[in-house]
Amino acid sequence: MTLWTLARRSARLNPSIIREILKVTEQPGILSMAGGLPSADTFPIQAIREACDRVLTQAPREALQYAASEGFGPLREWVAQHLGGMGMRVDPGQVLITTGSQQGLDLVGKVLVDAGAPVAVETPTYLGALQAFNPYEPIYTSLAGDADGPLPDSIRALPHDAPGTRFAYLLPNFQNPTGRVLPEARRLALLAAAQAVGLPLVEDNPYGDLWFDAPPPAPLAARWPEGVLYLGSFSKVLTPGFRLGYLVAPPALYPKLLQAKQAADLHTPGINQRVVHEVIKNGFLDQHVPTIRARYAAQCAAMAEALQRHMPEGTEWQRPQGGMFFWLRLPAGCDAMALLPQAVAQGIAYVPGAAFYAHAADPRTLRLSFVTLSPDDIASGVATLGKVLRTHIDGTREEAP
Repeated sequence: MTLWTLARRSARLNPSIIREILKVTEQPGILSMAGGLPSADTFPIQAIREACDRVLTQAPREALQYAASEGFGPLREWVAQHLGGMGMRVDPGQVLITTGSQQGLDLVGKVLVDAGAPVAVETPTYLGALQAFNPYEPIYTSLAGDADGPLPDSIRALPHDAPGTRFAYLLPNFQNPTGRVLPEARRLALLAAAQAVGLPLVEDNPYGDLWFDAPPPAPLAARWPEGVLYLGSFSKVLTPGFRLGYLVAPPALYPKLLQAKQAADLHTPGINQRVVHEVIKNGFLDQHVPTIRARYAAQCAAMAEALQRHMPEGTEWQRPQGGMFFWLRLPAGCDAMALLPQAVAQGIAYVPGAAFYAHAADPRTLRLSFVTLSPDDIASGVATLGKVLRTHIDGTREEAP
């Protein structure tokens, strides 16, 4: 007899396959293309060290004390101004500083999702969002899409009778996992469809600054501020270790999100907020982020070349124009999850794509990250993956009657 009785919602808490795979990649000799980790070589260690010293010299008591749940005022003002440069009209009073943008997703689920409530997601979508929403017991609707993202007709086809779809969760820029970007025309069409049926949107944009040749179109929140809740992060452009993100909410929604934040952790660590603000307040990211883009662009090119050289016939992918990921669909007869142990045995790790689907997972898909390996290691790793796939395909042919 167990002493503890678990809540029903706990049954919907599952381990992240990515985190489980990362444990495997800690083994010596494994080239990991699995984790969505930014390159540690991009972390501005000296700038952060100096900022820590200034904060602890100039405002040590304030930095180490409890702080406002909304977040550090100057940082909220910086976020509002930064987003203004992207076409958004944001008052600092709409900005809530979160403990990573992952907490923003949890707050969205806590405030907007009831058990049995419909939530619309892309096909595929970000695994971490499904993990954040799952405990609140939504019923997912998978939006049909193509290479340009969700189709407007899939928005119009959503059920709108009570209880109604609570929101559609979208990643317009360099989506995790597919790397795709919603073109301008598709953004406008999706917005028109959402406005026509009164469907709120949750826009998650952790990768939008990581473009290679040209920035993506303006955010959805810039065109429909009252109908879009926007999520952003410092993890990909500065460092994930501070666990610092933010959300921008329509005024009618903000108070409840703030109350949920207070209940969750009172506030995001104040010293982290002050240090980050100290680093970025004078335009540091304007010089720093282009160096990340250049690095990632070179690594992306190395992976594109290696895939072209080593993937077996029938493998499908699109070269991303930014972000951190390639999304592959393997030839018929390949199951990415089943092949993972063979790949790991040969020294290469990836994320099987099935975990990124709310429904009807495609077992032939997988995600490769290119930002934590050198071009030489990328070439070696992709060559190994190609060998694993070819060995499997050849073996399947030999077994066929």
